[in-house]
Amino acid sequence: MPGENLSRDEARERAELLSVDGYEVELDLRSAVGGPDGEGDAAGPLTFRSVTTIRFRNARAGASTFADLVAPSVNAVTLNGRALDPAAVFDGTRVALEELPEGENTLVVDAQCAYSRTGEGMHRFVDPEDGEVYLYTQYEPADARRVFTNFEQPDLKAPYRFRVAAPEGWAVWSNGAEESREGAVRHFAETEPISTYITAVVAGPYHYVTDSYRRTFEDGTTLEIPLGAMCRKGLARHFDADDVFLITKQGLDFFHDNFDYPYPFGKYDQAFVPEYNLGAMENPGLVTFREEYIFRGKVTRAAYESRANVILHEMAHMWFGDLVTMQWWDDLWLKESFADFMGAFSMVESTRFKDGWVTFANNRKSWAYRADQLPSTHPITADIRDLEDAKLNFDGITYAKGASVLKQLVAYVGRDAFLEGARRYFKKHAYGNTQLGDLLSVLAETSGRDMTSWSRAWLQTAGVNSLTPVVTYDAADRITELAVLQEAAESHPELRPHRVAVGLYRRAVDGNLVRYARAEADVAGPRTVIGELTGAERPELILVNDDDLTYCKVRFDEASLATLREHLGDITDPLARALCWSALWNLTRDGLMPARDFVALVLAFAGRESDIGVLQMLHTWTQTALVRYAAPEWREEGGRTLSEGALRELRIAEPGSEHQLAWARFFASAADSDADFQLLTGLLDGTARIDGLDVDQELRWAFLSPLAAHGVADASVIAAELARDDTASGERHQVRCLASRPSADVKAAAWADVVESSALSNALVEATIAGFGQSSQRELLAPYASRYFEAIERVWADRSIQIGMAVVRGLFPALQDDPSTLEATDAWLTAHADAAPALRRLVLEARDDLARALRAQSCDAAAGA
Repeated sequence: MPGENLSRDEARERAELLSVDGYEVELDLRSAVGGPDGEGDAAGPLTFRSVTTIRFRNARAGASTFADLVAPSVNAVTLNGRALDPAAVFDGTRVALEELPEGENTLVVDAQCAYSRTGEGMHRFVDPEDGEVYLYTQYEPADARRVFTNFEQPDLKAPYRFRVAAPEGWAVWSNGAEESREGAVRHFAETEPISTYITAVVAGPYHYVTDSYRRTFEDGTTLEIPLGAMCRKGLARHFDADDVFLITKQGLDFFHDNFDYPYPFGKYDQAFVPEYNLGAMENPGLVTFREEYIFRGKVTRAAYESRANVILHEMAHMWFGDLVTMQWWDDLWLKESFADFMGAFSMVESTRFKDGWVTFANNRKSWAYRADQLPSTHPITADIRDLEDAKLNFDGITYAKGASVLKQLVAYVGRDAFLEGARRYFKKHAYGNTQLGDLLSVLAETSGRDMTSWSRAWLQTAGVNSLTPVVTYDAADRITELAVLQEAAESHPELRPHRVAVGLYRRAVDGNLVRYARAEADVAGPRTVIGELTGAERPELILVNDDDLTYCKVRFDEASLATLREHLGDITDPLARALCWSALWNLTRDGLMPARDFVALVLAFAGRESDIGVLQMLHTWTQTALVRYAAPEWREEGGRTLSEGALRELRIAEPGSEHQLAWARFFASAADSDADFQLLTGLLDGTARIDGLDVDQELRWAFLSPLAAHGVADASVIAAELARDDTASGERHQVRCLASRPSADVKAAAWADVVESSALSNALVEATIAGFGQSSQRELLAPYASRYFEAIERVWADRSIQIGMAVVRGLFPALQDDPSTLEATDAWLTAHADAAPALRRLVLEARDDLARALRAQSCDAAAGA
């Protein structure tokens, strides 16, 4: 990986020298059907021919620079009509360009590029169901160079023309519309100026559905956008393209209503592709998504909401990111924070998912809170030294914290000023590149506010503040003073200005806990008095950050916490309830609430939770509480309590409801007794039944997974299930189940498949790692703690960064949660001070999670003493 890195300084120097007039890229993908598995043979990987012509200008005569290309071999290099020796100018990752003349230059590189099995570059997938081959590209931040020669940095934008030769019977798509065909070659329209990382090609026998979007503007002009959506043929029967198109059209309406800049990239195709590393990617005119957003079985409303949010997030990128792009990855937030915020904003405003801010508060922000308390936390505007830094900064800070801060910004400057600032930003910087100051200047114009101090507090410092109410009462039980205390961690002591709402709640006659008073205020400094609430009657619950206006950790006074222990389920407002759950989870993670208390709250009140997304988040948190934060001596009792509670809720849930489905999945994940396993086996073989529960194929795998992990289902049972579901999805489930079995030989084979071999695709690496680490197998996994530290530096050096990240994160011995593992981690960090910074960051993050778990376990143990 280090040989493939690119530093910010190198990119800056190259941008000062060059401007790019255009690319012509010719790809011959007919070799994709030439091998069974995409691995090639002993002579090398399976490759395709890539011929790139780059027309560019050089600002300084005699200057030298380089083009980027990661390829097994180069056939020919021609610079300004002069043939260069590939062996002399190509080192495997760069093409040296020496002594360039000033002005116009033309570079032509004829290379053999490799098909990928890691989801980076030109990914090749062979469908086990029918043997069909599917291709797609994925580049961000810098993998276009695995497919064609380029200047791989976001600020060297240019128009592109793609010509692609494909096997007979295939369809091919790119950013531009197909203009013509000559035999096997498709010619695509030239794009607008865009960055390398958002160019795209998708090719194969995909199932393709079309629609169209039409809009007439106030001046009488009409915009027509051809719409397309595609997936593998094996998923066609499950593909609800109508709903995808519905959300797409609603999003296009919203963004045209609010951005005053017509969609600039012609068509709008959306490809759902296999073995995808991300959720989705905003390639203009050809957005790619992970195919798991096509649902093979029954899912909850939360799954459809999540898909809608991703569709709209990627659509927002057409303006924030594609039309206007950050200059370098330091300002990644200029696209990702905005897309994350606009995805939720547009979804709530324009689709059927009106409770999207509840999901945002409960789910998305929990990602941000975790990331912002890691040792690797960083300001939203980060210091990105190179591409390895960039790869790791697609994180909870850049996405979810950034979006949370933008939500605060809208409260600060007002919705109209915010949207007007966006409109001016697009018009001023269309097809260009920007930095932080470019956005702040237009927001200062439209709002009349000083954006400098806001930016310094919110964008240029790291860490999350805690807000705690402190209240006093008079003899008549009325508030004499309610103050909000603001605190910060010692490592990041910044106190920030917060626009907050403070809500007062009490029980009504019917027993419901309802808000009876609310005040908005600007909280700044360590202590702020909320004068508007002086004289209010004594509340049973004080909720700081009611309505979720700011980004903070909410704390409670003792009386409020006591109310939640008894009456959390009585809160009628779903957002307020979600905020309370989130706050309680943060208390648990911080070692301030025993894990067993959080589990008890979930078992007491989650059955009454109306919001399915909140319920499913609670299930995830509760499993984490038991596995990571509960005292070891309480885990057995806690596991039994959890499985019994989950089964109880499953049996009383409304038959056929999404809540029943959620509890069924949670029961399977919590199952830990012979009776539990007997019920799951019966549900699989038909000898047991729960009224209304449809055990479809996806639910079958969910039930089989714990049976495999506990040794109840052996390899023959797993093989029989694969025979029922002999598909790509079935294969991933099978691999995970096989790796989860409680056997030393199984663990050794899984470790070897992931750590010692590169034969598995990215999706199967992910599935194997998921199966390997079972919380019920701590003793079985203990020998791999030392092996992990022996292997990770070699893995990082030898494998792609995507696989390296999966291995380093996924195989960290987190289940060996005792001080000796912490010591071993510290010893590795001390001995490897010169290891790749990105690798050290991943290990530091895992260490911090482990240290947090040990603190939480101490808190839980004290509660049980």
